[in-house]
This record gives sequence, structure tokens and C-alpha cells, in this order.
Amino acid sequence: MTASSFSIIFLFLLSFISAGIISVANGQQKTWCIAKPSSDQATLLQNIDYACSQVDCSVLHKGCPCFSPDNLMNHASIAMNLYYSAKGANQWNCDFRGSGLIVITNPSYENCLYD
Repeated sequence: MTASSFSIIFLFLLSFISAGIISVANGQQKTWCIAKPSSDQATLLQNIDYACSQVDCSVLHKGCPCFSPDNLMNHASIAMNLYYSAKGANQWNCDFRGSGLIVITNPSYENCLYD
């Protein structure tokens, strides 16, 4: 390996390391929005209706990856996160009249990806 090749590889690796350091230094942490477990059924239904009127919730349809488990808490969490992600992942986009909860642990499961 020539000194020139080594330098190029070193700079390439350094750029990846630097990018990682910058990302951590800026505090960029991935977050998701889910429904608070204490939310009542009427609130969960309202959240699904509102979020799905603003974003594509087709992943919730029967036979799609996020349909199962078929319950309001699951469907509301997915719809709320779709809205939250589409609107910029700002805290106020997960409020849903106090029924939203921002989490730092990825709630994805099986083939249902929240990302």
C-alpha cells in the first residue's frame, strides 16, 4: 500500500468517526411518539382519526405489517408516530391533548417498523 492510498483510507475513516462525534455532540437522539397507556378508548380513536386524516396510515390495514395486534393502543401509537415523524418529530407533534408520550426506545416489532 502506498502512502497516498493510506492517506485516502485514513481520511475516509476519519470522516466517518468525525460524523459520529458531531452527531453525539449535537444531542441528536432518535425519538418516537406512542400513546400513553393511561389513555381511554375515546381518546385513542380520536388520535387515530386525526393522525390518519393528516398522514398515510395504510400500514394499519388488515394484512399490513402493523395491523396486528389489532387493538386501539397499538393502532393509536402507530398512527401518532406516523404523524409525529411526518411533522418533524417536535415535542408538540406528540401532544395529542396530553395523550402522547415521547420515547427513546424503538417500539418497532416483528415487521412493523416505526422508523
